[in-house]
Amino acid sequence: ATLTCFNLRYLNVSYDSFFHVTETENQTHCQDNVDLTWHLKESNWTNSKCLDCNCKSCCTGYATPVKFPKDCVSVFDEKTCQYIVHKKDDPSALCPIYAAVGK
Repeated sequence: ATLTCFNLRYLNVSYDSFFHVTETENQTHCQDNVDLTWHLKESNWTNSKCLDCNCKSCCTGYATPVKFPKDCVSVFDEKTCQYIVHKKDDPSALCPIYAAVGK
């Protein structure tokens, strides 16, 4: 049996990141071109860039804060795949998020 495979292609669109792929009838696996890992056609995964993926597409797996108090800053935590919003002068003091985009 021949394994037909393809690479996911990256396209950056506004606030979200997407991958678009072309499917073939005999495909059993696909490759995430970020991590170079192989996945079964019907599977779902989160890659090292915090993208939620399947063999058809990937998109951001997190929300991006766009409205929060002016004395706060938004910082992305790559280990938890989420933004933390905290006081600019005190990282231990979390701030409210009034609006976010994505996920």
